[in-house]
Amino acid sequence: MESTKLAPLDKAELERQSLFRYELRRFLRFGEEASRAAGVTAVQYHLMLHTQGFPGREWASIGELAERLQTQPHGVVALVSRCEEAGLVRRKDNPLDGRLVEVHLTAKGRRCVDKVAAQHRAQMGALAAVIEAASASSG
Repeated sequence: MESTKLAPLDKAELERQSLFRYELRRFLRFGEEASRAAGVTAVQYHLMLHTQGFPGREWASIGELAERLQTQPHGVVALVSRCEEAGLVRRKDNPLDGRLVEVHLTAKGRRCVDKVAAQHRAQMGALAAVIEAASASSG
């Protein structure tokens, strides 16, 4: 990080940041619990969700998943292997680029993502409202 001189925050800004961090943590914990209830870990759910995160296709590459999960590709390979063993995803060679491995959901993985993502819908709305309020107040 740069050591640029930043203006001190006032009490109201600290309160907004505290509320944002609190609501974000509640959202993350909700997701951990919803994933666990569906029989997967939170990171397995995130991997499956991110396979669906690219417009116009139903898969993601190992590199894209590593970026979305903010981790190293070799860790994603291990995670994909565990998800594959659980019947949640399958690997497929890309027909245009033999170096590219596509990660696709299985029917079981799709049911899991659909269930957990639907449970997140209301939680995302609440978090979005907190973010919007904090952004409007600080601008």
